[in-house]
Amino acid sequence: MGLLANIFTWWDGATIGTSLFSARNGKCVGEDVFGNTYHQEKKPSKNDGPPEGRRWVIYNGANDASRVPPEWHGWLHHSYDEVPESHLPQPRIWEKEPTGNLTGTANAYRPAGALEAGGVRAVATGDYEPWSPAEAE
Repeated sequence: MGLLANIFTWWDGATIGTSLFSARNGKCVGEDVFGNTYHQEKKPSKNDGPPEGRRWVIYNGANDASRVPPEWHGWLHHSYDEVPESHLPQPRIWEKEPTGNLTGTANAYRPAGALEAGGVRAVATGDYEPWSPAEAE
């Protein structure tokens, strides 16, 4: 099923069309810690694109934009021209590693009172009075 999946699916890595386009029109400029590869056009287009050429990512696994590290996100959006490894400072000791989007997983944030967190919320303080339509008349 590997070949068929590469032909027809886009949500789990690159399709054959994307791979062929990348090999023909792009050059690989780097790879991040997640195994995603980053590409740039060999020759910038003369149409409405940016003057330094289009940039794109081929994900290693599921296509989820939250899996792009911040330094590569800046490069993809033309915030700077050099690849991140060439000019970024070393990470600080207090910096955390970026995480993907955890929505819909067991590790997602659940505030107090959420049904998934037990459904018990703090009692209201004394200044809360609920509105009732019967009292409004």
